[in-house]
This record gives sequence, structure tokens and C-alpha cells, in this order.
Amino acid sequence: MDVQHRKRQETVDCQPPAGRRDRKRKALLRLDIVIPIRNEEENLPVLHDRLKLACDKLTDLGWRVIYVNDGSSDRSRDLMLCQHREDSRFCMVELSRNFGHQAAIAAGLSVADGDAVIVMDGDLQDPPEIIPELIEKWQAGAQVVRAQRRSRREKGIRRVGFEMFYRLFSWVSDFPVPPNAGVFGLLDRRAVQELNRLPEQNRFFPGLRSWVGLRQEIVEYDRQERGAGRPKQSLKRLIRYALDAIFSFSYKPLRIMTGAGVCISAMGFMLALFFVIRRLIGIEIAQTGFTTLVTLALFLGGVQLVAVGLLGEYLARIYDEVKQRPLFIIEDTHGVNQIPDKQG
Repeated sequence: MDVQHRKRQETVDCQPPAGRRDRKRKALLRLDIVIPIRNEEENLPVLHDRLKLACDKLTDLGWRVIYVNDGSSDRSRDLMLCQHREDSRFCMVELSRNFGHQAAIAAGLSVADGDAVIVMDGDLQDPPEIIPELIEKWQAGAQVVRAQRRSRREKGIRRVGFEMFYRLFSWVSDFPVPPNAGVFGLLDRRAVQELNRLPEQNRFFPGLRSWVGLRQEIVEYDRQERGAGRPKQSLKRLIRYALDAIFSFSYKPLRIMTGAGVCISAMGFMLALFFVIRRLIGIEIAQTGFTTLVTLALFLGGVQLVAVGLLGEYLARIYDEVKQRPLFIIEDTHGVNQIPDKQG
């Protein structure tokens, strides 16, 4: 009798948690799709149709789209309002100005209260057609599903820059971030809650998404070309984005400069010791070497300036955090029940 009871107890203990075990059978209450928008008037009509077509296939769950208007100066706001009036499932959050792509994502996550949240761009490069695949991974138990590009469509310096950035970031970061995994992906309710707790001002969403951990899965897809218009991220913003990612997730640049300083100091000490020994044994030291001295002075001066610049980058980010300004300000909402008490 005791043996049978023990076996029955072991069987119960080995079963997965009820929430995850029943997730595949239990209907998802709602899916929220957060899309930051800035001057996408040419892409919004096509995006609306493709989203509706893809989401209507999800017959076992409710869904809504949360556009985040990040200070658009074209007709994007009017088009989003029109979509909301025609279909209440298309909602909009208006920021008081252009706060940037990462802040717009944070604003969308702060108002999203669905059981799962998908984040994607609004330029048609992230195909809505793979949303069912993301949902399938979630229903199988994943808490974070990253949509990873098989290849990039960018050309020229942008493509080379992205490839160099991901290689550099994977080298300096203390945890893995898959290459070519942008913002597109799905977050479980738990993951959204953890991300909303993070107070960083200089954000790198793919890195934060990997940092929270939890059970993560990948869905590969072919990234499409931009639907219309030009990329809203200038080269200057992309460089700043890369610096934010590196300096927010790694101390390795400081450690490299520390190592370089130790090596240069050791070389200087060895050189000085070499000259002292030559002098002691009676070998005269030539008085020439002006070019060598100038070269060494310029080299060491450059190293010092780079080190000061690195310290300045870290100090600037510390200053941003100390000011404790909100990451974004929500001016108005359409179809979203409430504005969060603590914005940003």
C-alpha cells in the first residue's frame, strides 16, 4: 500500500506546473501587439491589412494592436485614429514628442496587459504572417520567443555596421544575444512584468530581453525589405544605439583600457631599466631620437584621450540614471484603458 502511494506521489511531483501544462488547452485571453510608429503613413494601410489577416487566423484568442505614435510629423496619427474608429482592436498611445524607438517600445509595454505581448516594427520588414508561429512556441511553454533573421536585406555600410556590431556585442557582453535578433518577438506576461521593472534610460531592448532569462525560444524568418519610405534611424542614431548597447551591458571597454595602461607602463619601465643598465656598464646613449619621442608622446596622448572618453561615456550614462527623468511621457491614449501611474 505504501509503495503504491509513493509511486503515485512521485508521478504527481514529476508533472509540469499546471499553468504551463494546461496552456496549450487553455484559451489565451488576449494577445497585445506593440508597434512603435514614426512617420509611416505609406506603410500603415498595408500593415493594417496584413495584421488583421494574420491575427484573424488566431481563432482561439482575442487580440489588439497597440500603436505607439512616437512624435510622427506626417499623417500617421490620422491614419491610426481612423483605423481605431473602424476597428476598436487597433489602439493608439500618443507620446508627447519623439522619445526614440526604444522609449516607444517601453511605453507600449507599460500599457500592454495581454497574456502575451508581441513587439514588432511598423515598416513591414517584420512580417505579421509569422505571428501564429510565435504563438505556437508560446503555447508550447516558451516565455520569450525571439524572431531571428536568417539574413539581412540591408546593403552597404548599414549591413557591414550591423554585422560588426553583433560580433562586437557578443564579445563584450557577459551573456549571449543571438545575432540578427532585433525587437521582433513575443513576451510572456511574466517577461513583460520583469522588463517593466527595469529603470534604464539608455535601453537596448534585445539585450534586456535576453537579460531577463526565463525560457527562451527562437523562430527564424526571412526579413523583408522596407515597404515604403526611408529608414527612420539615421546613422548617428544607430551609432548611439550601438554605444548604448555596449556600455550598458559590459565593463569590458574599461578593463581593456586598464590592461592597455598596465602593458604600456610595463613597457616604459622595461625601457627605462634598459637605459639605466646600459649607462651603468658604460655604454653611451645616443642623443638622437626626436622622431621616436614625438611618436611615443602622440601615441600615449591618444591612449589617454581614449581612456578619458570611455570614462566620459560611462559617467554620462550614470548622470542620465541619477536625474531619474521619465523615459517617456504619454500625452493621450485611444482604446487603451489607462495611462500608467509611473511613466517610463
